[in-house]
Amino acid sequence: MDGVNPRRWWALLVLATAQFMVIMDTSIIGVALPEMQKDLGFSQGDLQWVFNAYVIAFGGLLLLGGRLSDLLGARKVFVGGWSVLIAGSVVAAAAQTAWVEVAGRAVQGVGGALIAPAAMTLLMMLFGHDPKELGKAMALYGAAAPAGGTAGVFLGGVFTEWLSWPWVFVIYVPIGLATLAATGLLPAVAPRRGAVDVLGAAFVTAGLALAVYAVVRAPEIGWGATATVLQLLGAALLLGLFIGVQRAVRAPLMPLGVWRIPRLGSANLAMALLGAAWIPMWYFLNLYLQQVLGYGAFASGAALLPMTGLLMIFMTAVTARLLGRFGAKRLIGAGLLVLAAGLVWLSAVGPTGSFVIDVLPASLVAALGMSLAYIPAMMAAMSGAPQEQAGLASGIVNTTYQVGSALGLAALTALATSQGAGRLGDLPALTDGFSAAFLGAAGIAAVGGVVTLALMRREPAATATATAAPDSDSAPDSASASASEEAGV
Repeated sequence: MDGVNPRRWWALLVLATAQFMVIMDTSIIGVALPEMQKDLGFSQGDLQWVFNAYVIAFGGLLLLGGRLSDLLGARKVFVGGWSVLIAGSVVAAAAQTAWVEVAGRAVQGVGGALIAPAAMTLLMMLFGHDPKELGKAMALYGAAAPAGGTAGVFLGGVFTEWLSWPWVFVIYVPIGLATLAATGLLPAVAPRRGAVDVLGAAFVTAGLALAVYAVVRAPEIGWGATATVLQLLGAALLLGLFIGVQRAVRAPLMPLGVWRIPRLGSANLAMALLGAAWIPMWYFLNLYLQQVLGYGAFASGAALLPMTGLLMIFMTAVTARLLGRFGAKRLIGAGLLVLAAGLVWLSAVGPTGSFVIDVLPASLVAALGMSLAYIPAMMAAMSGAPQEQAGLASGIVNTTYQVGSALGLAALTALATSQGAGRLGDLPALTDGFSAAFLGAAGIAAVGGVVTLALMRREPAATATATAAPDSDSAPDSASASASEEAGV
């Protein structure tokens, strides 16, 4: 076929590696957090900034990354993103103080914000010519996410237990350099003329950072304190200015008209609430295993492998088939409600709990819910975007997930701290705090499930009929392709 890249499947391997590493960056540090806390002097409440510094930079700059990808060429932005990610990894690995560690994590987030939308744009360029190939490529690319999560949990435990926590960042250097060496496989695109909305990017990133900071500090100084109120008002003002800039500039980061695409709003809301429930669960479960049950880093990582393994199996082999049969709306709603049930179960953990009885079954239920909801929500959010806006659509949906993650973690950390999670060594108090966080996350997931089932539009009857009973050999491809074609839903 004319115009088809003959090396596109090798190029997909490069893109999947990028997806693998970006996702691994959020999971590999979880097991290492207690050791980082000891060595760098983080307080229990401030420890979340190791995660949130990355998430705020990543989520706040994803839209800018998508715009730069459209203007400068996706391959150039992809290469630049990897260069920034490697630099941030070096800083994070060499950090001797808490603030340097947080700075390194923020730089990593900037790199991830350039890589993610560029990778999605490149994937659409390589496989957009054939819906069947695109479905297969999306399935393989999507599989890299749970694989990265699983590898991150395992490697985080191995490095922290038998080497030291800086190795969870050192690993990015050789893999990043190898990825850069292989970027010649990716298609090159000539730059296009256009403006870059730097002011909009500054407003949205600063607004998110200030909102998270206010929520993190509120338990210490009070929710009604003048500083808290002013910080929250300042965050609202900055985000309002971002919306104003999007209305005023000729080339906005996020053209507001994009929200007229059916299901984009409801799918992004579902992604935000999914992130707000799932990421805090992951964060506090790591702390519970190590600070309450006394697990070492490797044992903690191994304890989370069944959950991540189930995620990988369902996302790659099951969810695509179910998507074709039941549609995105029902899968997202059901997945969020199942996640809520698993989190309620986890909230029953005790200071002398058992992993096999109290953690394992509940975590598997939560992972099942996540695996049912994530890919359908992602595809529903992106299905209506034209190919030339693939970078923008990817940036929006990833931004909402990361924003939800950051604000959810900040809010639930505040809740956990208020219930005793700040008292290291006091196992009943720690458990009460973690239990409150799990229960709060369950509430967020339940709201997400109900809102999705109430607000999201269903697929047209013709689409549902076409995908209800795919044959066994092509079901994943058909499901992924049909989800990609739901532009008018």
